[in-house]
Amino acid sequence: MIKVCFTRSNDVISGFELSGHSGFSEEGTDIVCAAVSSASYMTANTLTEILGLNPEIKVDEAKMTVKLSKNDAPKAQDILKGFLLHIEGLQEQYPLNITLYFTEV
Repeated sequence: MIKVCFTRSNDVISGFELSGHSGFSEEGTDIVCAAVSSASYMTANTLTEILGLNPEIKVDEAKMTVKLSKNDAPKAQDILKGFLLHIEGLQEQYPLNITLYFTEV
């Protein structure tokens, strides 16, 4: 299962962490993993290359973490809310493969 955790403070999203594998199908043919991965990289790239922000981004084998500073997080709300909306839609379609939760900081 893919776990997606959004970090927020006072309704301001300051980052997210993805971990795990969806288990929808074999590695390399898993459309759920591909959808989540593509959306997360698009979000990270938009934050850095389009908005010009400098989030802390870490990518490991089955984990991606994106953290924005307190000053940058408000500037990134549109893209982060769009990413959240996309993940919520995917979770509705694939409830056995994606779990979504929030952490307050």
